[in-house]
Amino acid sequence: MTPINRLPGQNGRSAVPETEDTATLQGRGKFAVIVSSFVFPLALTQFVASYAASNMNVAISDIAADLGTTTRGVQTAITLFTLTMAALMIPGSKLTDIIGRKRCLMLGLTIYGFGALLASFAQGLGLLIFGYALLEGIGSALMIPPVYIILTVAFSDLESRAKAFAIVSAAAGLGAAAGPLIGGLITSAISWRASFIAQVLVVVGILYMGRRFKGTPGVKAPFDIVGTILSAIGLVVLIMGILSTGTYGWGKAKDDLKIGDTTIINKGGIAPVWPLLVISALFLAWFFFHIRSMERAGKQPLLSTRLFRNRVSNLGLVTQNVQWLTLQGTFFVVSVFLQSVRGYSAIQTGLILTASTIGILASSAVAGRMAKKRSQVDLIRGGFICTILGTLLMLLLSDATSRIVWFLPGLFLVGFGVGVMLTASVNVVQSSFPEKDQGEISGLSRSVSNLGSSLGTALVGSVLVSKTVPGNHVYAAAIIVMVAVGLIGLGAALLIPRDAIKMPSA
Repeated sequence: MTPINRLPGQNGRSAVPETEDTATLQGRGKFAVIVSSFVFPLALTQFVASYAASNMNVAISDIAADLGTTTRGVQTAITLFTLTMAALMIPGSKLTDIIGRKRCLMLGLTIYGFGALLASFAQGLGLLIFGYALLEGIGSALMIPPVYIILTVAFSDLESRAKAFAIVSAAAGLGAAAGPLIGGLITSAISWRASFIAQVLVVVGILYMGRRFKGTPGVKAPFDIVGTILSAIGLVVLIMGILSTGTYGWGKAKDDLKIGDTTIINKGGIAPVWPLLVISALFLAWFFFHIRSMERAGKQPLLSTRLFRNRVSNLGLVTQNVQWLTLQGTFFVVSVFLQSVRGYSAIQTGLILTASTIGILASSAVAGRMAKKRSQVDLIRGGFICTILGTLLMLLLSDATSRIVWFLPGLFLVGFGVGVMLTASVNVVQSSFPEKDQGEISGLSRSVSNLGSSLGTALVGSVLVSKTVPGNHVYAAAIIVMVAVGLIGLGAALLIPRDAIKMPSA
Protein backbone atom coordinates (compact mmCIF):
# COMPACT_ATOMS: atom_id res chain seq x y z
CA MET A 1 0.00 0.00 0.00
CA THR A 2 1.36 3.45 -0.90
CA PRO A 3 2.76 5.38 2.09
CA ILE A 4 0.59 8.33 3.06
CA ASN A 5 3.29 10.91 2.45
CA ARG A 6 3.62 9.76 -1.16
CA LEU A 7 0.01 9.82 -2.23
CA PRO A 8 -0.07 11.46 -5.64
CA GLY A 9 -1.24 15.04 -5.97
CA GLN A 10 -1.14 17.67 -8.64
CA ASN A 11 2.36 18.28 -9.99
CA GLY A 12 3.69 15.45 -7.86
CA ARG A 13 2.69 17.10 -4.60
CA SER A 14 0.90 15.27 -1.82
CA ALA A 15 -2.82 15.95 -1.70
CA VAL A 16 -2.90 14.95 1.97
CA PRO A 17 -2.07 17.52 4.68
CA GLU A 18 1.41 16.81 5.98
CA THR A 19 0.80 17.31 9.69
CA GLU A 20 2.48 14.21 11.21
CA ASP A 21 5.71 12.34 10.63
CA THR A 22 5.83 9.07 8.72
CA ALA A 23 6.45 6.87 11.74
CA THR A 24 3.38 8.21 13.52
CA LEU A 25 1.21 7.70 10.45
CA GLN A 26 2.40 4.15 9.92
CA GLY A 27 1.90 3.36 13.60
CA ARG A 28 -1.67 4.61 13.71
CA GLY A 29 -2.70 3.22 10.34
CA LYS A 30 -2.94 5.11 7.11
CA PHE A 31 -6.69 5.40 6.68
CA ALA A 32 -7.54 6.18 10.32
CA VAL A 33 -5.26 9.22 10.20
CA ILE A 34 -6.62 10.44 6.87
CA VAL A 35 -10.21 10.13 8.06
CA SER A 36 -9.51 12.19 11.16
CA SER A 37 -7.71 15.06 9.47
CA PHE A 38 -8.41 14.87 5.76
CA VAL A 39 -11.60 13.09 4.68
CA PHE A 40 -13.78 14.39 7.53
CA PRO A 41 -13.81 18.09 6.51
CA LEU A 42 -14.40 17.07 2.88
CA ALA A 43 -17.32 14.86 3.92
CA LEU A 44 -18.68 17.69 6.05
CA THR A 45 -18.49 19.98 3.02
CA GLN A 46 -20.63 17.56 1.01
CA PHE A 47 -23.03 17.14 3.94
CA VAL A 48 -23.74 20.85 4.35
CA ALA A 49 -24.37 21.28 0.60
CA SER A 50 -26.82 18.34 0.53
CA TYR A 51 -28.45 19.61 3.71
CA ALA A 52 -29.01 23.04 2.17
CA ALA A 53 -30.88 21.46 -0.73
CA SER A 54 -33.32 19.47 1.42
CA ASN A 55 -33.90 21.17 4.80
CA MET A 56 -35.73 24.21 3.42
CA ASN A 57 -38.78 22.18 2.38
CA VAL A 58 -40.02 21.76 5.96
CA ALA A 59 -39.65 25.48 6.77
CA ILE A 60 -41.43 26.97 3.75
CA SER A 61 -44.55 28.04 5.68
CA ASP A 62 -42.55 29.56 8.57
CA ILE A 63 -40.27 31.49 6.23
CA ALA A 64 -43.18 32.79 4.15
CA ALA A 65 -45.04 34.01 7.24
CA ASP A 66 -41.93 35.61 8.76
CA LEU A 67 -40.90 37.42 5.56
CA GLY A 68 -44.43 38.40 4.56
CA THR A 69 -44.23 36.54 1.27
CA THR A 70 -45.92 33.51 -0.26
CA THR A 71 -45.01 29.83 -0.19
CA ARG A 72 -44.51 30.07 -3.97
CA GLY A 73 -41.91 32.79 -3.36
CA VAL A 74 -39.94 30.59 -0.96
CA GLN A 75 -40.25 27.64 -3.35
CA THR A 76 -38.82 29.91 -6.05
CA ALA A 77 -35.77 30.55 -3.84
CA ILE A 78 -35.27 26.79 -3.42
CA THR A 79 -35.60 26.25 -7.16
CA LEU A 80 -33.11 29.05 -7.91
CA PHE A 81 -30.60 27.45 -5.53
CA THR A 82 -30.83 24.22 -7.53
CA LEU A 83 -30.55 26.08 -10.82
CA THR A 84 -27.53 28.13 -9.73
CA MET A 85 -25.68 25.10 -8.43
CA ALA A 86 -26.41 23.02 -11.54
CA ALA A 87 -25.54 25.82 -13.97
CA LEU A 88 -22.17 26.58 -12.37
CA MET A 89 -20.95 23.12 -11.31
CA ILE A 90 -19.01 22.50 -14.54
CA PRO A 91 -17.39 25.99 -14.64
CA GLY A 92 -16.64 25.59 -10.91
CA SER A 93 -14.79 22.35 -11.54
CA LYS A 94 -12.76 24.00 -14.30
CA LEU A 95 -11.66 26.68 -11.85
CA THR A 96 -10.11 24.00 -9.64
CA ASP A 97 -7.49 23.53 -12.36
CA ILE A 98 -6.98 27.26 -12.92
CA ILE A 99 -6.78 28.55 -9.33
CA GLY A 100 -5.89 25.30 -7.52
CA ARG A 101 -8.00 22.78 -5.61
CA LYS A 102 -7.53 24.06 -2.08
CA ARG A 103 -8.08 27.68 -3.09
CA CYS A 104 -11.25 26.78 -4.99
CA LEU A 105 -12.54 24.76 -2.02
CA MET A 106 -11.84 27.55 0.47
CA LEU A 107 -13.29 30.22 -1.82
CA GLY A 108 -16.46 28.21 -2.26
CA LEU A 109 -16.82 27.65 1.48
CA THR A 110 -16.32 31.37 2.17
CA ILE A 111 -18.95 32.43 -0.38
CA TYR A 112 -21.33 29.75 0.88
CA GLY A 113 -20.90 30.78 4.52
CA PHE A 114 -21.39 34.48 3.72
CA GLY A 115 -24.56 33.63 1.78
CA ALA A 116 -25.94 31.60 4.70
CA LEU A 117 -25.17 34.49 7.06
CA LEU A 118 -27.03 36.98 4.84
CA ALA A 119 -29.99 34.59 4.53
CA SER A 120 -30.23 34.28 8.30
CA PHE A 121 -30.76 38.06 8.61
CA ALA A 122 -33.13 38.36 5.63
CA GLN A 123 -36.13 40.60 6.22
CA GLY A 124 -37.57 40.03 2.76
CA LEU A 125 -37.59 37.54 -0.08
CA GLY A 126 -34.97 39.49 -2.06
CA LEU A 127 -32.16 39.05 0.48
CA LEU A 128 -33.12 35.40 1.04
CA ILE A 129 -32.80 34.74 -2.68
CA PHE A 130 -29.49 36.62 -2.87
CA GLY A 131 -27.95 34.89 0.15
CA TYR A 132 -29.41 31.40 -0.18
CA ALA A 133 -30.17 30.84 -3.86
CA LEU A 134 -27.34 32.87 -5.41
CA LEU A 135 -24.38 32.91 -2.99
CA GLU A 136 -24.92 29.45 -1.49
CA GLY A 137 -25.49 28.10 -5.00
CA ILE A 138 -22.25 29.68 -6.27
CA GLY A 139 -20.41 28.48 -3.17
CA SER A 140 -21.65 24.92 -3.65
CA ALA A 141 -20.55 24.91 -7.30
CA LEU A 142 -17.05 25.95 -6.24
CA MET A 143 -16.59 23.76 -3.15
CA ILE A 144 -18.11 20.42 -4.24
CA PRO A 145 -15.98 19.51 -7.32
CA PRO A 146 -12.66 19.84 -5.40
CA VAL A 147 -13.94 17.36 -2.81
CA TYR A 148 -14.13 14.52 -5.35
CA ILE A 149 -11.02 15.59 -7.25
CA ILE A 150 -8.90 15.65 -4.07
CA LEU A 151 -10.15 12.22 -2.98
CA THR A 152 -9.59 10.65 -6.40
CA VAL A 153 -6.05 11.96 -6.65
CA ALA A 154 -5.14 11.26 -3.01
CA PHE A 155 -6.11 7.59 -2.95
CA SER A 156 -4.32 5.52 -5.55
CA ASP A 157 -5.46 2.09 -4.32
CA LEU A 158 -9.03 0.93 -4.85
CA GLU A 159 -9.77 -0.13 -1.26
CA SER A 160 -8.79 3.21 0.31
CA ARG A 161 -10.49 5.19 -2.43
CA ALA A 162 -13.68 3.17 -1.92
CA LYS A 163 -13.58 3.89 1.81
CA ALA A 164 -13.05 7.60 1.24
CA PHE A 165 -15.82 7.85 -1.34
CA ALA A 166 -18.08 5.83 0.96
CA ILE A 167 -17.66 8.38 3.74
CA VAL A 168 -18.34 11.33 1.44
CA SER A 169 -21.24 9.56 -0.28
CA ALA A 170 -22.71 8.74 3.12
CA ALA A 171 -22.42 12.42 4.02
CA ALA A 172 -24.24 13.35 0.80
CA GLY A 173 -27.02 10.87 1.43
CA LEU A 174 -27.21 11.76 5.11
CA GLY A 175 -27.50 15.46 4.35
CA ALA A 176 -30.28 14.83 1.84
CA ALA A 177 -32.12 12.30 4.02
CA ALA A 178 -31.69 13.95 7.42
CA GLY A 179 -32.09 17.52 6.13
CA PRO A 180 -35.88 17.59 6.60
CA LEU A 181 -35.62 16.11 10.11
CA ILE A 182 -32.77 18.35 11.29
CA GLY A 183 -34.32 21.40 9.61
CA GLY A 184 -37.70 20.60 11.13
CA LEU A 185 -36.24 20.20 14.63
CA ILE A 186 -34.26 23.45 14.41
CA THR A 187 -37.21 25.37 12.95
CA SER A 188 -39.63 24.04 15.58
CA ALA A 189 -37.27 24.50 18.53
CA ILE A 190 -35.68 27.84 17.57
CA SER A 191 -36.29 29.40 14.15
CA TRP A 192 -35.65 28.80 10.47
CA ARG A 193 -32.92 31.45 10.78
CA ALA A 194 -31.04 29.21 13.21
CA SER A 195 -30.71 26.60 10.46
CA PHE A 196 -28.71 29.08 8.36
CA ILE A 197 -26.61 30.08 11.39
CA ALA A 198 -25.85 26.39 11.96
CA GLN A 199 -24.56 26.19 8.38
CA VAL A 200 -22.33 29.20 8.99
CA LEU A 201 -20.83 27.54 12.08
CA VAL A 202 -20.20 24.30 10.17
CA VAL A 203 -18.49 26.20 7.36
CA VAL A 204 -16.27 28.05 9.83
CA GLY A 205 -15.30 24.68 11.33
CA ILE A 206 -14.44 23.27 7.90
CA LEU A 207 -12.34 26.34 7.04
CA TYR A 208 -10.45 25.88 10.32
CA MET A 209 -9.82 22.17 9.68
CA GLY A 210 -8.95 22.79 6.05
CA ARG A 211 -6.20 25.29 6.81
CA ARG A 212 -3.76 22.35 7.09
CA PHE A 213 -4.50 21.10 3.58
CA LYS A 214 -1.48 21.32 1.33
CA GLY A 215 -2.34 23.63 -1.54
CA THR A 216 -1.55 22.86 -5.16
CA PRO A 217 -0.74 25.55 -7.71
CA GLY A 218 -3.20 26.31 -10.47
CA VAL A 219 -2.46 26.09 -14.16
CA LYS A 220 -2.43 29.30 -16.16
CA ALA A 221 -5.14 28.91 -18.77
CA PRO A 222 -7.87 31.09 -20.29
CA PHE A 223 -11.38 30.55 -18.98
CA ASP A 224 -14.00 29.53 -21.55
CA ILE A 225 -16.64 32.22 -20.93
CA VAL A 226 -18.71 31.40 -24.03
CA GLY A 227 -18.80 27.71 -23.09
CA THR A 228 -19.79 28.62 -19.54
CA ILE A 229 -22.73 30.73 -20.77
CA LEU A 230 -23.94 28.11 -23.25
CA SER A 231 -23.71 25.21 -20.79
CA ALA A 232 -25.33 27.26 -18.01
CA ILE A 233 -28.28 28.27 -20.17
CA GLY A 234 -28.72 24.73 -21.47
CA LEU A 235 -28.70 23.18 -17.99
CA VAL A 236 -30.88 25.89 -16.41
CA VAL A 237 -33.54 25.59 -19.11
CA LEU A 238 -33.38 21.79 -18.87
CA ILE A 239 -34.00 21.84 -15.11
CA MET A 240 -36.68 24.52 -15.48
CA GLY A 241 -38.46 22.26 -17.95
CA ILE A 242 -38.25 19.28 -15.63
CA LEU A 243 -39.45 21.28 -12.63
CA SER A 244 -42.35 22.76 -14.64
CA THR A 245 -43.96 19.33 -14.86
CA GLY A 246 -45.00 19.57 -11.22
CA THR A 247 -47.26 22.51 -12.11
CA TYR A 248 -48.10 22.05 -15.78
CA GLY A 249 -47.73 18.28 -16.28
CA TRP A 250 -46.13 16.31 -19.15
CA GLY A 251 -48.89 16.27 -21.75
CA LYS A 252 -51.40 19.09 -21.97
CA ALA A 253 -50.75 22.19 -19.84
CA LYS A 254 -52.83 22.07 -16.67
CA ASP A 255 -52.83 25.84 -16.33
CA ASP A 256 -51.99 28.98 -18.27
CA LEU A 257 -48.28 29.74 -18.49
CA LYS A 258 -47.85 33.47 -18.05
CA ILE A 259 -44.92 35.85 -18.01
CA GLY A 260 -46.25 38.96 -16.36
CA ASP A 261 -49.68 39.60 -17.89
CA THR A 262 -48.83 37.81 -21.12
CA THR A 263 -50.06 34.25 -21.61
CA ILE A 264 -47.37 32.19 -23.35
CA ILE A 265 -49.18 28.83 -23.34
CA ASN A 266 -52.91 28.45 -22.78
CA LYS A 267 -54.36 25.80 -20.50
CA GLY A 268 -54.85 22.66 -22.55
CA GLY A 269 -52.00 23.48 -24.91
CA ILE A 270 -48.68 21.67 -25.04
CA ALA A 271 -47.00 21.40 -21.63
CA PRO A 272 -44.08 23.87 -21.20
CA VAL A 273 -41.63 21.02 -20.57
CA TRP A 274 -41.40 20.14 -24.27
CA PRO A 275 -40.52 23.57 -25.73
CA LEU A 276 -38.11 24.09 -22.84
CA LEU A 277 -36.43 20.74 -23.52
CA VAL A 278 -36.05 21.69 -27.18
CA ILE A 279 -34.48 25.03 -26.23
CA SER A 280 -32.16 23.23 -23.79
CA ALA A 281 -31.13 20.70 -26.43
CA LEU A 282 -30.30 23.49 -28.89
CA PHE A 283 -28.07 25.31 -26.39
CA LEU A 284 -26.34 22.10 -25.27
CA ALA A 285 -25.74 21.14 -28.92
CA TRP A 286 -24.36 24.63 -29.52
CA PHE A 287 -22.12 24.11 -26.47
CA PHE A 288 -20.84 20.80 -27.85
CA PHE A 289 -20.01 22.29 -31.26
CA HIS A 290 -18.32 25.22 -29.50
CA ILE A 291 -15.98 23.07 -27.39
CA ARG A 292 -15.20 20.85 -30.39
CA SER A 293 -14.26 23.87 -32.51
CA MET A 294 -12.07 25.20 -29.68
CA GLU A 295 -10.24 21.87 -29.45
CA ARG A 296 -9.64 21.83 -33.20
CA ALA A 297 -8.20 25.34 -32.92
CA GLY A 298 -5.78 24.14 -30.22
CA LYS A 299 -7.53 26.02 -27.40
CA GLN A 300 -8.75 24.75 -24.01
CA PRO A 301 -12.57 24.51 -23.81
CA LEU A 302 -14.68 24.27 -20.67
CA LEU A 303 -14.99 20.50 -21.20
CA SER A 304 -12.98 18.17 -23.39
CA THR A 305 -15.01 16.18 -25.91
CA ARG A 306 -13.02 13.06 -24.99
CA LEU A 307 -15.05 12.90 -21.77
CA PHE A 308 -18.09 11.92 -23.82
CA ARG A 309 -16.26 9.20 -25.74
CA ASN A 310 -15.63 6.97 -22.72
CA ARG A 311 -18.33 4.28 -22.72
CA VAL A 312 -17.67 3.14 -19.16
CA SER A 313 -17.85 6.68 -17.80
CA ASN A 314 -21.02 7.45 -19.77
CA LEU A 315 -22.77 4.40 -18.34
CA GLY A 316 -21.49 5.27 -14.88
CA LEU A 317 -22.96 8.77 -15.24
CA VAL A 318 -26.32 7.23 -16.12
CA THR A 319 -26.23 5.15 -12.93
CA GLN A 320 -25.31 8.24 -10.89
CA ASN A 321 -28.24 10.16 -12.35
CA VAL A 322 -30.68 7.32 -11.64
CA GLN A 323 -29.41 6.84 -8.08
CA TRP A 324 -30.08 10.44 -7.08
CA LEU A 325 -33.35 10.41 -9.01
CA THR A 326 -34.49 7.35 -7.06
CA LEU A 327 -33.32 8.66 -3.69
CA GLN A 328 -34.87 12.13 -3.98
CA GLY A 329 -37.96 10.83 -5.76
CA THR A 330 -38.62 8.26 -3.04
CA PHE A 331 -38.09 10.81 -0.27
CA PHE A 332 -40.46 13.23 -1.99
CA VAL A 333 -43.30 10.79 -2.59
CA VAL A 334 -43.12 9.38 0.95
CA SER A 335 -42.94 12.88 2.48
CA VAL A 336 -45.95 14.12 0.53
CA PHE A 337 -47.93 10.92 1.18
CA LEU A 338 -47.28 10.87 4.92
CA GLN A 339 -48.08 14.55 5.39
CA SER A 340 -51.06 14.90 3.05
CA VAL A 341 -52.71 11.48 3.45
CA ARG A 342 -51.58 10.28 6.87
CA GLY A 343 -51.52 13.76 8.44
CA TYR A 344 -47.96 13.49 9.81
CA SER A 345 -45.91 16.52 10.80
CA ALA A 346 -42.59 17.39 9.17
CA ILE A 347 -40.68 16.04 12.18
CA GLN A 348 -42.65 12.78 12.24
CA THR A 349 -42.07 12.37 8.51
CA GLY A 350 -38.35 13.05 8.97
CA LEU A 351 -38.15 10.40 11.69
CA ILE A 352 -39.69 7.78 9.40
CA LEU A 353 -37.31 8.70 6.57
CA THR A 354 -34.46 8.08 9.01
CA ALA A 355 -34.80 4.41 8.04
CA SER A 356 -33.19 5.30 4.71
CA THR A 357 -30.49 7.31 6.47
CA ILE A 358 -29.63 4.26 8.58
CA GLY A 359 -29.44 2.19 5.41
CA ILE A 360 -27.02 4.64 3.80
CA LEU A 361 -24.82 4.70 6.90
CA ALA A 362 -24.88 0.89 7.17
CA SER A 363 -23.74 0.46 3.57
CA SER A 364 -21.00 3.03 4.01
CA ALA A 365 -19.71 1.23 7.09
CA VAL A 366 -19.01 -1.93 5.07
CA ALA A 367 -17.89 -0.21 1.84
CA GLY A 368 -14.22 -1.06 2.32
CA ARG A 369 -14.89 -4.75 2.90
CA MET A 370 -17.30 -4.90 -0.03
CA ALA A 371 -14.69 -3.29 -2.30
CA LYS A 372 -12.25 -6.08 -1.34
CA LYS A 373 -14.66 -8.90 -2.15
CA ARG A 374 -16.66 -7.52 -5.07
CA SER A 375 -15.92 -5.42 -8.12
CA GLN A 376 -17.28 -1.88 -8.18
CA VAL A 377 -19.58 -2.82 -11.06
CA ASP A 378 -21.02 -5.73 -9.06
CA LEU A 379 -21.72 -3.30 -6.22
CA ILE A 380 -23.61 -0.98 -8.57
CA ARG A 381 -25.69 -3.87 -9.88
CA GLY A 382 -26.33 -5.21 -6.38
CA GLY A 383 -27.25 -1.74 -5.18
CA PHE A 384 -29.86 -1.34 -7.89
CA ILE A 385 -31.34 -4.77 -7.12
CA CYS A 386 -31.51 -3.87 -3.42
CA THR A 387 -33.13 -0.50 -4.18
CA ILE A 388 -35.69 -2.01 -6.55
CA LEU A 389 -36.60 -4.62 -3.89
CA GLY A 390 -37.00 -1.78 -1.39
CA THR A 391 -39.41 0.13 -3.62
CA LEU A 392 -41.36 -3.06 -4.32
CA LEU A 393 -41.69 -3.66 -0.56
CA MET A 394 -43.02 -0.12 -0.15
CA LEU A 395 -45.53 -0.80 -2.91
CA LEU A 396 -46.67 -4.14 -1.43
CA LEU A 397 -46.61 -3.43 2.32
CA SER A 398 -47.53 0.23 2.80
CA ASP A 399 -50.62 2.21 1.90
CA ALA A 400 -53.06 4.74 3.38
CA THR A 401 -54.20 2.38 6.15
CA SER A 402 -51.17 0.17 6.88
CA ARG A 403 -49.17 0.44 10.11
CA ILE A 404 -46.33 2.90 9.77
CA VAL A 405 -43.79 0.20 10.64
CA TRP A 406 -44.37 -1.37 7.21
CA PHE A 407 -42.77 1.65 5.55
CA LEU A 408 -39.46 1.02 7.31
CA PRO A 409 -38.11 -2.17 5.59
CA GLY A 410 -38.54 -0.71 2.12
CA LEU A 411 -37.03 2.64 3.08
CA PHE A 412 -34.06 0.90 4.70
CA LEU A 413 -33.39 -1.20 1.60
CA VAL A 414 -33.64 1.86 -0.66
CA GLY A 415 -31.13 3.70 1.52
CA PHE A 416 -28.80 0.71 1.77
CA GLY A 417 -28.90 0.06 -1.97
CA VAL A 418 -28.31 3.69 -2.91
CA GLY A 419 -25.47 3.91 -0.37
CA VAL A 420 -23.74 0.92 -1.96
CA MET A 421 -24.02 2.35 -5.47
CA LEU A 422 -23.15 5.98 -4.77
CA THR A 423 -19.61 5.10 -3.82
CA ALA A 424 -19.12 2.55 -6.60
CA SER A 425 -20.54 4.77 -9.36
CA VAL A 426 -18.37 7.73 -8.37
CA ASN A 427 -15.40 5.37 -8.35
CA VAL A 428 -16.20 4.06 -11.84
CA VAL A 429 -16.64 7.55 -13.31
CA GLN A 430 -13.70 9.29 -11.63
CA SER A 431 -11.34 6.35 -12.14
CA SER A 432 -12.04 6.26 -15.87
CA PHE A 433 -9.79 9.29 -16.41
CA PRO A 434 -6.24 10.33 -15.50
CA GLU A 435 -5.46 13.10 -13.05
CA LYS A 436 -5.34 15.84 -15.68
CA ASP A 437 -9.04 15.25 -16.45
CA GLN A 438 -10.26 15.06 -12.85
CA GLY A 439 -11.41 18.68 -12.70
CA GLU A 440 -13.62 18.37 -15.75
CA ILE A 441 -15.10 14.94 -15.04
CA SER A 442 -15.83 15.91 -11.43
CA GLY A 443 -17.93 18.88 -12.54
CA LEU A 444 -19.76 16.81 -15.16
CA SER A 445 -20.40 14.09 -12.59
CA ARG A 446 -21.84 16.53 -10.03
CA SER A 447 -24.05 18.18 -12.67
CA VAL A 448 -25.46 14.82 -13.70
CA SER A 449 -26.19 13.95 -10.06
CA ASN A 450 -27.94 17.30 -9.45
CA LEU A 451 -29.98 16.74 -12.58
CA GLY A 452 -31.06 13.38 -11.19
CA SER A 453 -32.22 14.98 -7.94
CA SER A 454 -34.32 17.55 -9.83
CA LEU A 455 -35.74 14.93 -12.17
CA GLY A 456 -36.71 12.65 -9.26
CA THR A 457 -38.74 15.36 -7.54
CA ALA A 458 -40.34 16.45 -10.81
CA LEU A 459 -41.26 12.93 -11.94
CA VAL A 460 -43.05 11.87 -8.77
CA GLY A 461 -44.44 15.37 -8.29
CA SER A 462 -46.17 15.23 -11.66
CA VAL A 463 -47.59 11.79 -10.79
CA LEU A 464 -48.83 12.93 -7.38
CA VAL A 465 -50.84 15.81 -8.89
CA SER A 466 -52.08 13.72 -11.81
CA LYS A 467 -55.85 13.64 -12.27
CA THR A 468 -55.64 10.53 -14.43
CA VAL A 469 -54.79 8.31 -11.44
CA PRO A 470 -57.92 7.64 -9.34
CA GLY A 471 -58.23 8.12 -5.59
CA ASN A 472 -55.28 7.35 -3.32
CA HIS A 473 -53.57 5.25 -5.98
CA VAL A 474 -51.20 8.12 -6.83
CA TYR A 475 -48.80 6.85 -4.15
CA ALA A 476 -48.66 3.43 -5.79
CA ALA A 477 -48.29 5.01 -9.23
CA ALA A 478 -45.36 7.15 -8.06
CA ILE A 479 -43.63 4.13 -6.49
CA ILE A 480 -44.12 2.15 -9.71
CA VAL A 481 -42.37 5.01 -11.56
CA MET A 482 -39.44 4.63 -9.14
CA VAL A 483 -39.31 0.88 -9.82
CA ALA A 484 -39.24 1.51 -13.58
CA VAL A 485 -36.46 4.08 -13.20
CA GLY A 486 -34.49 1.64 -11.05
CA LEU A 487 -34.74 -0.97 -13.80
CA ILE A 488 -33.31 1.55 -16.29
CA GLY A 489 -30.36 2.12 -13.94
CA LEU A 490 -29.85 -1.62 -13.52
CA GLY A 491 -29.86 -1.99 -17.31
CA ALA A 492 -27.10 0.61 -17.61
CA ALA A 493 -25.12 -1.13 -14.85
CA LEU A 494 -25.36 -4.47 -16.62
CA LEU A 495 -23.71 -2.90 -19.69
CA ILE A 496 -20.62 -1.81 -17.72
CA PRO A 497 -17.80 -4.40 -17.94
CA ARG A 498 -17.02 -6.01 -14.56
CA ASP A 499 -13.35 -5.04 -14.87
CA ALA A 500 -14.22 -1.42 -15.69
CA ILE A 501 -12.02 0.17 -13.00
CA LYS A 502 -8.39 0.43 -13.96
CA MET A 503 -6.50 3.12 -12.14
CA PRO A 504 -5.25 5.38 -14.97
CA SER A 505 -1.88 7.01 -14.82
CA ALA A 506 -1.51 10.77 -14.94
